[in-house]
Amino acid sequence: MPQDAQDLTVWQRAIELTVCIYRLTQDFPKQETYGLVSQLRRASISIASNIAEGRGRLNSAEFRQFLGIALGSTFEVKTQLIVARRLEMGPAKAIDEAAALSEEVSKMLTSFIEKLGSKAKRGSLRAES
Repeated sequence: MPQDAQDLTVWQRAIELTVCIYRLTQDFPKQETYGLVSQLRRASISIASNIAEGRGRLNSAEFRQFLGIALGSTFEVKTQLIVARRLEMGPAKAIDEAAALSEEVSKMLTSFIEKLGSKAKRGSLRAES
């Protein structure tokens, strides 16, 4: 039975990351509204959204796939934050906070994916026995 993602710490931290990104980008230059601002916001919201969508799926293999997509989005955010930092588009402290959150979420997702993968392997070994 599909479950809600709101009880997952990784989802909660991904929401915090999205809020952090929105706050960071609200003072970016107006010419970046459809560039870096849009990219950062879309990538960050994609993380929590994919965790939620995966959690709502019927099996752990699908969930794991969506977690992988969410993980990819953390790497997008990290890359875009590097560009923002180099272009001095926001306060360094705010960029550092967003980068630290994206790193934390990335590590949490990696761990979760590995855990689901090991459960799937144990399940397939049982099925083969």
